[in-house]
Amino acid sequence: MLRPILTILAATAFLSGCAAISALSGAATPLESYDLQAPADGPVARSSLARQLVVEVPSAPGGLMTDRIMIRPRPLQAQYLTDGQWSAETPEMMQTLIVRTLEDSNGLRYVGRRPLGSFGDYVLISELTDMQAEAAPAGQGANIRVRLTARLVRESDASVLSTRTFNVTYPVASTDTIVLVEGFNAATQIMLKDLSGWVLNTLGLRVG
Repeated sequence: MLRPILTILAATAFLSGCAAISALSGAATPLESYDLQAPADGPVARSSLARQLVVEVPSAPGGLMTDRIMIRPRPLQAQYLTDGQWSAETPEMMQTLIVRTLEDSNGLRYVGRRPLGSFGDYVLISELTDMQAEAAPAGQGANIRVRLTARLVRESDASVLSTRTFNVTYPVASTDTIVLVEGFNAATQIMLKDLSGWVLNTLGLRVG
C-alpha cells in the first residue's frame, strides 16, 4: 500500500513543481513598455516672463502609483493590461509630460522639477485622479479617461492663483493594447494643451 501512495505523492509534487515553474516563467516575461508624447502643437506664448515654474509630481490614488496601464471592465473594477506597461510610474510620466509641454510654450525662463534646496516663483501642484481605459457602454471599444486637478501657487506667500480640473474622455474603437495606448496619447495631449494654455493665461501671458 505504501508504494502506490508514494507514487501518487511524487506525481502530485512533480505537477505542482511544473505549475510553479510555469508561473515563474510567465512572471519573468518582460512587458512591452510604452511612452506618451507631449503635444507638438501646444500653446506658445507671445511673450515671456523671467520667472521659474516648478512642476511637482502629481499625487494619485494607490491604483495609479505604478507603471502598469489601468483598465476598468466595470466601474468599480480595476485591472491592468497583461501585455503592456508605461515606461515610468504614471505620476512621474505625467510630470515629465507637463514639464515638456510648458517648456515648449516658451513662456517662462525655467520650467522643471524642483532643484534641491531651492524655490521657484510659482509651483504647479496637481492630483491625477483618473488615467484608465473604461469599457464602452455599448460593449465595443473603450473610453480613455484622463482627469487631473491642478493648482497654480505663488511660492512667496503660498497663495493659490487659480485651480482648475481637466477632464478628457477619448473613445477608441478597439481594446487592442496599441489602440488603447494611442488613445491614452491622444487624450493626454488634449489635457496637456488645455493645461498649458490655462497656466499661461493665469500668469498673464498671451497665447499665439
